[in-house]
Amino acid sequence: MTDTKTSSLVPSAVYDRLRRRRAAERRFRFYGLAAVGLALMMLVFLFVSIVRQGYSAFTEHVITLTVALDPAVIDPEGRRNSQSLSSADYQRLVRESLAALFPDVTERAERRLLFGLLSSGASHRLRDVVMREPARIGTTVVIETPLDDDADRFLKGLVSPDVPESERRIKDRQIVWLKALHAGGGIHNRFNTTLFTAGDSREPELAGILGAVVGSFYLMLTTVVLSFPIGVAAAVYLEEFAPRNRFTDLIEVNINNLAAVPSVVFGLLGLAIFLDFFGLPRSASLVGGLVLSLIILPTIIIAARAALKAVPPSIREAALGVGASKMQSILHHVLPLAVPGIMTGTIIGMAHALGESAPLLVIGMVAFIVDVPVTPLDPTTVLPVQIYLWADSAERAFVERTAAAIMVLLIFLIAMNALAVIIRKKFERQW
Repeated sequence: MTDTKTSSLVPSAVYDRLRRRRAAERRFRFYGLAAVGLALMMLVFLFVSIVRQGYSAFTEHVITLTVALDPAVIDPEGRRNSQSLSSADYQRLVRESLAALFPDVTERAERRLLFGLLSSGASHRLRDVVMREPARIGTTVVIETPLDDDADRFLKGLVSPDVPESERRIKDRQIVWLKALHAGGGIHNRFNTTLFTAGDSREPELAGILGAVVGSFYLMLTTVVLSFPIGVAAAVYLEEFAPRNRFTDLIEVNINNLAAVPSVVFGLLGLAIFLDFFGLPRSASLVGGLVLSLIILPTIIIAARAALKAVPPSIREAALGVGASKMQSILHHVLPLAVPGIMTGTIIGMAHALGESAPLLVIGMVAFIVDVPVTPLDPTTVLPVQIYLWADSAERAFVERTAAAIMVLLIFLIAMNALAVIIRKKFERQW
C-alpha cells in the first residue's frame, strides 16, 4: 500500500519541480529582455535629447549687407599696406550699411539695439574681403555675415516672443527689425560651415570644432604610434617567449590591474612626469598622446595576447617542422593570423581613448585655444574637452553647440567600433 502511494506521488513531485523550473526560466528570460529593453529605451532617450538640442547648431541665419568700402575709413593715407588695411575700422562700415536699411532709427539707444543684431565677426568678414582684394577699396561689396547668437536663436524658434521682454535678451524692437529683414529677403538660413571650419571663440555664432578635431587627430596619431608597437611587442614576448615564473605572473597581474585603474590617475602621472619632470609643453597633443598611450596599453596587450593564443599550435609546429626559427614562425605565420584580433583590440582601445577627458583636464588641456594646431607640439584641445568647455559656458547658444559636438564625437566613436566589428567579421577564421 505504501509503495503504491509513493509511486503515485513521485511523478507529481517531478512535474512540480519541472513546472517551477520552467517558470523560473521564463521569469529570468523576462528579466533579461526587460533589462535590454530598458537599456535601449534609455539609449534612445539619450540620443533623441542630444539630437533635439543639437540639430539647430548645424544651421545659421546670415544677413546680407551691401557695404561701401570707403577709402577714407580703410586707408586714409593711401599706402595700401597690410598693416593699415588690417587695422581699419571695418565695424563702422558694417554698421553704416545696416543703419542705411533703417533710416528712421536715429536715437543712440535704438542704434545700439540695431547694431546688436550683428555678430562681432561681421567686421572680420569684411576685413578678409579687403585683405584678399585691396583693389576693391572705393567700391561696394556684398557680404553675408552671421547674426548675433540671440537673434539667431530667436529665428530658430528657440526663444519665444510670448515671454516677457524682461526675461529674454532679445528686445521687442529687435524682433520687429528681424521680421522686417526676414520678410525683405535680407536674412536667410544656411548650413553652418563655421561649426566645422573655425576654432573656438567666445562668441557662440563664431565658435567651431575644427581646432578640437585637428587636436584629436594629432592626439590619436601620437597614441597609436606609441602604444601599438609597444603593446604588440609586449604581447608577443609574454605569450611566445616569456618563461612561466613568478616574475611574469607579476607582470600579467599588473597589466590586468592597470586596465582597471581610473584614467585620472594616469593624468596625475603624466602631470608629474611629462610636464614637471621632462618639461614638455602644456596643452600639447604630444603630452596627451603619451598619457592616453599609457591608458590603452593594457587593453592592446590583453587583446593581442588573446589573438595570439587563438592561433592553433599546429601553425607553430608546422613552421618549426619545415626549418623555420621560432622568430620566423611568429613573424611570418602566427602574427599575420592574429592581426584581425589585434586590430580589433587596438581600435576599441583608440575609441576608448578618444572619449577620455579627465586625464587631459589634469595635464592642462582645458585652456581656451582659438588657433587650429599645426603640429603635435602646438597648444590645442580635443573634442571631449571642447564639449566640457562649452557645457560650462554661460551663453545659452553654447547649449546647442555642445550637443552638436557630442553628436560629432558619437559619430566618430560609432564609426570606430563599427570598423572593429567589420574587421573582426571579415578576417575571422574558424579553426
